[in-house]
Amino acid sequence: MRRYLLLLIFVFSCSMGNGSKIDQIFSDYNSSELPGAAVMIIDNGKIIFNKGYGIADFTKNIPITDSTNFRLASITKQFTAMSILQLIDKNFLSFNTTLKEIFTQYPDYGKNITIKHLLQHTSGLVDYEDLIPDSATIQIKDNDILNLMIKIDSLYFRPGENHKYSNTGYAILSQIVEKISGLSFKDYLKKMIFEPVGMLNTIAFENGINEVQNRAFGYTIDKNEIKFTDQSITSAVLGDGGIYSSTKDLFKWDQALYTNILLSENLFKEIFKRGRLNNGKYFDYGYGWRLENYNQKEIVYHTGSTYGFRNIIYRIPKEKFTIIILTNRNAGSEFSTLDFAHKIVDLYF
Repeated sequence: MRRYLLLLIFVFSCSMGNGSKIDQIFSDYNSSELPGAAVMIIDNGKIIFNKGYGIADFTKNIPITDSTNFRLASITKQFTAMSILQLIDKNFLSFNTTLKEIFTQYPDYGKNITIKHLLQHTSGLVDYEDLIPDSATIQIKDNDILNLMIKIDSLYFRPGENHKYSNTGYAILSQIVEKISGLSFKDYLKKMIFEPVGMLNTIAFENGINEVQNRAFGYTIDKNEIKFTDQSITSAVLGDGGIYSSTKDLFKWDQALYTNILLSENLFKEIFKRGRLNNGKYFDYGYGWRLENYNQKEIVYHTGSTYGFRNIIYRIPKEKFTIIILTNRNAGSEFSTLDFAHKIVDLYF
């Protein structure tokens, strides 16, 4: 009862405009002359805060709204993981299926790397970012990464021995989706996830093939200058970070995660379980989701950080409470949005 009384008070304070606590948290983003953020807070299926700050596109002076589509960066990984889990659910794959079984041309070390290793960042695969020449000017794609890995004859560690965050693993997972489903990764996402959930304005963006509507472009504030920093050499990789979406569509994704519309109940329960290494030690990552305990609440979340964007989706499933923050500003560390999420949680709980 006390929580809902506080919630009513808080919602009323939010209605008071720039004096609200949320506006204070995002005061650096609340300018019509700067790149900004879209912020949504969801409680028990209801949107209780929904606001855009700043500019999405400076060439057209378009403000950010809840329909503005941002590059999600690594928030994409939860969608890649869901795609793989759906294929497991339909018995096309198992958690123990190996890279060598799927790609026969893969080096022999692929016999020891399983789907589970890829999902939980315990494969030991070499970071593809370190293999791109400094002189490269053409954007690398998921299939290019698979071909790079086929030429590599070593790992950072034996699979399952350590947990090391790997964009490489998720780029390869997108290629597994294509190989097993017979669809392009973008088409699989559209058919099997976005359309069933109703995320009709969310896409895996491929330049020259599809177009992002209501697009937020990425920028960097350098002293008094706003620089266009929207794409990098790795921005075309889909499996680890290539989805564009809005807070409005991510609301639908968040609500779908309380149902079995995309995945059977038994398999869905596995998504948010902590991973376990060969030695039995647990780590705070499930299948495409980071895990933490904050304010004695079990949290599932993922940040997304890339050239021009910093994002987070932060969920407290037992409370049915979610925070979505999307920004088009190249500012702060990968986890800078996590600090914002913590401040918002502190207000409510």
